[in-house]
Amino acid sequence: MASAIALLCLLLTGLLGIIVFTAYTNTLAKRSAQARQAIVKNLGIPTTLNPQFIGFFHPYCNAGGGGERVLWTAIAATQRAHPNRVSLVYTGDVDATKEQIIAQVEARFDISLDPKSLHFVFLKKRRLVEDAAWPRFTLLGQSLGSMILAWEALAQVIPDLYIDSMGYAFTFHVVAWITKGSIPMGAYVHYPTISTDMLARVKARKVGHTNRGDVAGSLVLSYGKMWYYRFLMYHYSLALSRPSFIMANSSWTKNHVDAILSHSDPVMNAMHFLNPLFTLRLFATTFKRSKELHAEPTSKKREAKIVYPPCDTHEMAQFPLDERERIILSIAQFRPEKDHPTQLRAFAQLLADHPTYTFGSSSVKLFLLGGARNADDHARVESLRNLAEQLKITDHVQFIVNASYPEMLGWLAMASIGLSTMVDEHFGINVVEFMAAGVIPVTHASGGPLHDIVVPLDGEATGFHARDPQSFADAMHTVLSMSKSEELAMRTRARTWAVSAFAEERFVEGWEAAWKGWVH
Repeated sequence: MASAIALLCLLLTGLLGIIVFTAYTNTLAKRSAQARQAIVKNLGIPTTLNPQFIGFFHPYCNAGGGGERVLWTAIAATQRAHPNRVSLVYTGDVDATKEQIIAQVEARFDISLDPKSLHFVFLKKRRLVEDAAWPRFTLLGQSLGSMILAWEALAQVIPDLYIDSMGYAFTFHVVAWITKGSIPMGAYVHYPTISTDMLARVKARKVGHTNRGDVAGSLVLSYGKMWYYRFLMYHYSLALSRPSFIMANSSWTKNHVDAILSHSDPVMNAMHFLNPLFTLRLFATTFKRSKELHAEPTSKKREAKIVYPPCDTHEMAQFPLDERERIILSIAQFRPEKDHPTQLRAFAQLLADHPTYTFGSSSVKLFLLGGARNADDHARVESLRNLAEQLKITDHVQFIVNASYPEMLGWLAMASIGLSTMVDEHFGINVVEFMAAGVIPVTHASGGPLHDIVVPLDGEATGFHARDPQSFADAMHTVLSMSKSEELAMRTRARTWAVSAFAEERFVEGWEAAWKGWVH
């Protein structure tokens, strides 16, 4: 009798939950319809057109990095090809207005946007996806935070197509539940949240950006982190299985995304058929893609499509290739994974190995140009200044924070060497910009720069790869020691490859092909 009553209570609770959920999502749908009408009216679009809304989830749309170039190039292309569609940008940049963001895009990227088909949905909870909000279990915390942020976004306006353009795959769960799986979703993946490389690094107890020294040095902590990563990988795979289409920015990213999509963990699978983990699996698999327009054959293996990021090489390709100054240039946002400390140590090693580079006509300088998104990034810049002082290279190093697009072009036209030290850089728009501008790249021997960008042209090198401060210093010395003819030949090869392989037109073609057919 007691078990029957318990079962009845459970069924009634479930029924009540379904009723509340249905009422809530229906309320959101009505609220969204009203919000869409208001947006259409505010933009001056005739209501008879009933435009479709393309939603871009990009909490840091005003950051000014390579990911933002992808976003704005995609939106500009959408505006040109589909002028009657409204682009919604879900962003946490509440300190900027629509007009200011549009002006910043033009100043930073030289991209013109039509304000008449662009609307911003401002989000107040962006702090939940910042590193500082989650000093422990950062990836899990940011993933949960992104879901709350997505709920805040769709509670205001629901689009006809949802695209995550910044790497927050767990938001797909929220979108699927709020819309009951009624709208298609897509992703442009710059870098997987968690990868098999990260699991291998923890298993090998190797210190790195995602594996602190105290964890790597402890068998117990490493064992615990392996289970934590396996749990995250399991759910990341479920999240990435939701979108209708996935674009990857390089072969490195595609290979990792494809591995994640086909990821299997029998132990985790078994554990998730036990309560309460079964509830999590149920949440992650309910409201899968609709069986109508945006369905795919079940027999077809899911995989990402490579769409190289847009690189506006036209203006850079006009820069003269000779008479370059002895400048080593870094262009990268001041984020931890960009590994600016290695750049400073490599440069210090270069000066220590070749003291003549510190004075006279042979003098060499390092310029670090990049965007700072928030207080954490600005604090990072200050720590880099302190490191430069400790290395006694302050007189030869200059930091340029949040430079405008014309200012960046000016430095590209002058520099001799382009330095990029990020390990497993997913693509590397900055490296393409180096090469298009005739700046010889010296990059880390991994990721996109190794496999897609700094590759031989007609059997001859277009740049250099390195793995540690000493090898970076040696590569930079090789460039600085080249004869004029060798230098000019390499600059020419680098430019030829960059302009032919990574033109903005290629991105637009790939972008349009990826989401074509998912909305009418």
